[in-house]
Amino acid sequence: MRAYLLMMAIAAAVTFFATHLVRRFAAKRNLHLEIRERDAHKVPTPRLGGIAMYFGFLITMLIAWPLGWFSSVFANPSQVIAIVVAVTLITLVGVLDDLYDLDWTLKLAAQFLVGGLLAWQGVQIVSLPISGLTIGSFGMSLISTVFITVLIMNAVNFIDGLDGLVAGVVLIGTLVFFAYTYLLAQQTSPTNYFSLAGLLSAIVMGMCIGFLPHNWHRAKIFMGDSGAYQLGLLMAISALAVTGQVDAGAVTKDALLPAFIPLLLPLAILVLPLLDFSLAVFRRLRAGLSPFTADRKHIHHRLQDLGHTHVGSVLVFYVWTTLISTSFLLVFFYPGWLVSIYFLAGMFACLLLTVWPLIARRTKIVKK
Repeated sequence: MRAYLLMMAIAAAVTFFATHLVRRFAAKRNLHLEIRERDAHKVPTPRLGGIAMYFGFLITMLIAWPLGWFSSVFANPSQVIAIVVAVTLITLVGVLDDLYDLDWTLKLAAQFLVGGLLAWQGVQIVSLPISGLTIGSFGMSLISTVFITVLIMNAVNFIDGLDGLVAGVVLIGTLVFFAYTYLLAQQTSPTNYFSLAGLLSAIVMGMCIGFLPHNWHRAKIFMGDSGAYQLGLLMAISALAVTGQVDAGAVTKDALLPAFIPLLLPLAILVLPLLDFSLAVFRRLRAGLSPFTADRKHIHHRLQDLGHTHVGSVLVFYVWTTLISTSFLLVFFYPGWLVSIYFLAGMFACLLLTVWPLIARRTKIVKK
């Protein structure tokens, strides 16, 4: 655990100081786009935070590589290099989009490219925990891997509309996911708790911790597409890497749900972003527009229209992410009926928080 905490601290420190340097450079060069109608901020703000986050990722990976703790993680160097190349490519595309507003087809093509690169180098879904069922072919594994990778990247990017929203949601969700990977490593390899998914999760948490002080309301810099795609890609890679730790043939009926957690947990963490993504695509296609056409109808915009403050809208996302992700993790420890009680009680509290501005307004009307 201390090794993971050290990597998280390094990623946080590098990201924090790199973000400060990027902020100064962007301000000096006036590197920011004009404020758009859908933007929540009123002051031109640079969207290049993803560059600083990339340095947090890259430098931490370079430091971890020669350390004996992570020798098993870097035992397949071609796979690690593929991950670094994929993150580099998607970050570069994101930076170009943050500066020049690229066409959505170019961004989507880049996402498919990095997903295919990862699958080609073995970062893919190989088996499912159903009586040892394995993916039928390389083609099927490639398609499912690319689909999940592209889906998670876009889900993360779609909610990047408020200060601290993406970094906080990803931090909470990745913390729960890291806890799961650590517990899984204890069960599957009691003599070696180190895994690729655990290392990447620790780095992602550090990147978010280092970036949040600069991005909290009122944000001095945004992560932009470069940061959002980067976090989404690393979350997807972590999830895909964990599937390789589960022995599909050894999964019993009672352990079926916990065995599915590697695939379900990242999707559960991003349930609100995925819902937002699905609604946005449906809404835009129905209007005859591109599914990637920007608008001001995302869930975080609707929360503000409901009466939540900027910070209040972000906190609503935080509490829902915490509830859903911890509910899935608790399945690892407690019977389903007990977890269901926890989830239902938490859902009631989250719903109350979500609609509280509406309740408060109606209460005032009644009193008048």
